[in-house]
Amino acid sequence: MNGGPSGFHNAPVTRIFIIACALLTIFVGIQRHSSSALGLSSQDLFKKLQLWRLIVSAFAFSSTPELMFGLYLLYYFRVFERQIGSNKYSVFILFSTIVSSLFEVLAFSVLKDRAPSILASGPYGLIFSSFVPFHFDIPVSSRFRVFGFHFSDKSFIYLAGLQLLLSSWKRSLIPGVCGVLAGSLYRLNVLGIRRIKFPEFVTSFFSRLSWPFSGGSSPSTSTGNIVGNVHPYPGRQVERNYPSSTPLTSIAEPPEDSIATLVSMGFERNSARQALMQARNDINAATHILLETQSH
Repeated sequence: MNGGPSGFHNAPVTRIFIIACALLTIFVGIQRHSSSALGLSSQDLFKKLQLWRLIVSAFAFSSTPELMFGLYLLYYFRVFERQIGSNKYSVFILFSTIVSSLFEVLAFSVLKDRAPSILASGPYGLIFSSFVPFHFDIPVSSRFRVFGFHFSDKSFIYLAGLQLLLSSWKRSLIPGVCGVLAGSLYRLNVLGIRRIKFPEFVTSFFSRLSWPFSGGSSPSTSTGNIVGNVHPYPGRQVERNYPSSTPLTSIAEPPEDSIATLVSMGFERNSARQALMQARNDINAATHILLETQSH
């Protein structure tokens, strides 16, 4: 399970965010020589009023293992930028970061002495906000058993998230829970947040900014919302298992629940229906068809 086509196709905001997190973690780590100096504490907020810590703690990880798991999850969750478009995904990043940070401040106020003195540092808000759409909107493509226990291809992402969530126990548990709460509010469309998106020039800026890191390829010209950008697939062989010689009209009409699942992921209904027909009603293959079409 890799979140669609490899690389950062149609995910310039994710690319810049990952690079910024990595560079900031390295820079702050070299400057301060102590991971504990990175975390957010109640003393910094309510006594010293060091708001810069709130900003740094939202991007820079405290340790190398947290950096590795965090960047892996951020890279996987680039699939959401492809689904809703870079403009709306930028709003999702901003909303998740701000709201989860406010929840952290609230946790300090409510828990007081029971809260850890310093919280773990890093973009926990964005990462664990992303687990909300991951749980509800990403379908399971395969299931298997290990020693009698049932797993799916999504289990690996959950295990990576659990490792990050419990990496520093309470120090990382509180930011993770705050991120899940922020993601839940976004999914509930509080204040109509899911309809808001940044102007197109913001996406263009990130596309140009990420160009030097794209291995020499030109900036993407299609960074908008996937909805409405997916084209029909007649005669196009996308996967070997679905030969183009099979007429789409001979395939059974896709189930409504499968179409609804793809529509909930941000795809247009007609495009979702055609992709399901080409994939012979395999919802996972249809998802990859839609993502591959957007990347070309």
